[in-house]
Amino acid sequence: MKKELLIFGAYGALGLGVTKTLIKKDFDKVYLFGSNASKNKELFMEPNIENIDTEDLSNENNVIKAMQSVKPGNEKLFFLFSAIGGFTGGKFLWDTEESEWNKMMDMNLKSSFLLAKHFAKLVHDSAGGSICFTAAYTGMHAETKKSAYGISKSALIHLMKTLALEGKAINLSANVIAPNIIDTPANREWMSNGDYSKWTKPEEIGELVWSMFHNYNFMTGNVIELVERFDVKT
Repeated sequence: MKKELLIFGAYGALGLGVTKTLIKKDFDKVYLFGSNASKNKELFMEPNIENIDTEDLSNENNVIKAMQSVKPGNEKLFFLFSAIGGFTGGKFLWDTEESEWNKMMDMNLKSSFLLAKHFAKLVHDSAGGSICFTAAYTGMHAETKKSAYGISKSALIHLMKTLALEGKAINLSANVIAPNIIDTPANREWMSNGDYSKWTKPEEIGELVWSMFHNYNFMTGNVIELVERFDVKT
């Protein structure tokens, strides 16, 4: 059985670390999707990797266009990791603009719905597969001044749980990771006094996603919260 991997947001701070980890695993074909995929293709030159440029993924036509390079097959298993999303916060709910609310729903929820919809169609015509979304800790635990962001991620978690139930009919499993703080350059700049040693590394998340994909046929419907990491001193 051939295994093919799709990574959306492959060249963002999280996606890049996850990609570096997952391309070392035993996938026969890897598709890397991103707004600047073709400009960054020199980062990953392996012959089994295809870079595909994407536009706004909250537009269904753009999702359909992106997925056209991936062909279903009864002898194929498909796996998708999505690092797609964004953050807007810092305001109380009553100060949040409608445009900010809509932006979070498009980036964090609608785009994930469309990816799930068309990935499920791909899996439906193949042997099976698994999808992993990126939610957030605040999607499970409400925080102040993050209303639109947190609600969009909470809805994403509900989307995953629904897909996990419905996906049983087509051999599709679904899970989400829910990080608190990921160790990225932007987060280090934002929280310059933070304890970076406790932040989850993108490459570590890649290993976690791999374990879910490796056990795709029974691991489904899970929210994996990533709060703080620790090192054992030896």
